[in-house]
Amino acid sequence: MLDTIKEVKNLKDIFTHRTLKNGINLFIHSTDKFKTNTFCIFIHQNLRKETATMTALLPFVLKRGTRSFPTSRHLSLYLENLYGADMGGDILKRGESQILQFFMETVNQKYVTGDDIIDSSLKAFKELVLNPVEEDGSFKQAYVEQEKDVLRRNIESLYNDKFNYAIERCFQEMCKDEAFSIYKYGNIEDLKTIDKNNLYEYYLDCLQHCPMDFFVLGDVNEDEMSEKIEKLFDFARKEEKLVKTSFVRKEIKEEKIVEEKQDVNQGKLSMGFRTNTRYGDDDYYALMVYNGILGGGPHSKLFQNVREKASLAYYAFSKLEKNKGLMLIGCGIEFANFDRTVKIIKEQLEDIKAGKISDYEFDSTVKSLVNSFKESSDSPSMIISLYLDGIINGVRESTDDMIKKIQDVTKEDVKKVAQKINLDTIFFLNKK
Repeated sequence: MLDTIKEVKNLKDIFTHRTLKNGINLFIHSTDKFKTNTFCIFIHQNLRKETATMTALLPFVLKRGTRSFPTSRHLSLYLENLYGADMGGDILKRGESQILQFFMETVNQKYVTGDDIIDSSLKAFKELVLNPVEEDGSFKQAYVEQEKDVLRRNIESLYNDKFNYAIERCFQEMCKDEAFSIYKYGNIEDLKTIDKNNLYEYYLDCLQHCPMDFFVLGDVNEDEMSEKIEKLFDFARKEEKLVKTSFVRKEIKEEKIVEEKQDVNQGKLSMGFRTNTRYGDDDYYALMVYNGILGGGPHSKLFQNVREKASLAYYAFSKLEKNKGLMLIGCGIEFANFDRTVKIIKEQLEDIKAGKISDYEFDSTVKSLVNSFKESSDSPSMIISLYLDGIINGVRESTDDMIKKIQDVTKEDVKKVAQKINLDTIFFLNKK
């Protein structure tokens, strides 16, 4: 699954990895820190235009019903009887991987009496992923058509969400010839070609050939849990396909400027950068600190200099796409302030390159990042999400490891990583 396998470093306080007979990766972290048990399945697929829309449609069709619970109401009633267990599915985009995510969260057995919560929960979870309600050996047509309509409206809604639309369009222009330009929910045109039969065939192909990761986090016996899952998810699989996210290192000589005009009340400026650093590289944590200093909060250069002092932006931030090695700056501005805003943003970039970083900016960033990692260790879903990113990039480390690496970063490290960052594309959503 991984395009680059890196040395496994510190396995303290993270998941035990086992491989089921059919090749599914099982990751279990036994901890009494939480009152819930969390189960997650991730099915990895290469992000491709030909399959993106079908991949996006699958979890929503599967959520509609199973053989034992043929309607959403049947499923909801069953989950209510499990003390309000939560179960569902969605699509993730990690670099150039498109991932089907299925999750379930239940109360821990020791806080309730009666039936075995884990067995009852896993029964429903297996049904969700492996036993969809069928009609003539395929998906139920009514469910497929209804969910196609929901997905179509979901894709269309991006256009009305100008904040995220400007970000998505910047990445699309920036990565025009790369798979990363594909929207995680696919496109409306391809919905027309999807029916219950080809979607069902694709679903079976994913189960048989796509890499799968199964996560369990909670107060469980690891050996017992492994045996339960081995029995429940013992279905036939074939040769596993290679799923990877390509990492493009680019030196950009001149940035590209793209303007789009719509009937909008506020200009949306997005600036896309090639960082030439990805998660797993030695200087990745220096890049995290760089991003925090640039636009990671009220202490950052963008907030202080673009929003507060120059009063040019309603909001200003920067964020990383760590699996692809990209960075994006986003601002909401008055239409006439485009040139001034871009100029001041570029000045902030040059200041960091020159090492002009105040103690306040640096210390506040490190503190903010450390706090965010500490907070993530209090959330089962965030623990799993961080570890999933590690799997995709061939890195396995705990939040304690991450905190230590953030604290080890110096201003000189930030200055050094700044030299590698190149502005690729400027996208501006302007008024008509």
